[in-house]
Amino acid sequence: MRYLLIIASDPTLPSPEPGDPEFDEYMKGWADYNEELTAAGALVAGEALLPTETATTVRHKDGATQVLDGPFVELKEHLGGFYLIDVDTLDDAIEWARKLPVGEGAVEVRPIMDVSAFM
Repeated sequence: MRYLLIIASDPTLPSPEPGDPEFDEYMKGWADYNEELTAAGALVAGEALLPTETATTVRHKDGATQVLDGPFVELKEHLGGFYLIDVDTLDDAIEWARKLPVGEGAVEVRPIMDVSAFM
């Protein structure tokens, strides 16, 4: 079954930037995680997201469409990226979420709905 691991973090907490002495070690944690996920055959896709200031929301309501600057919901945390994985169980997905090198932050694990029966 496929699961989306949605990564959220507090943008006020510092994280290493390119050129910082800790940056290479920080990125190695992500590279190691990607390699392990790929080797397990669980990785479907994954991307980092730009900050919420770059988000645009297209909202449909009452037959009208609005285009608004910003994310669709204001959170203290921001969505920093995602992984789409394919594993056997929710417990497997949670285990992959535990391994993410997010430091301070949260990972939401959400099953992907199988819509093939509706198509």
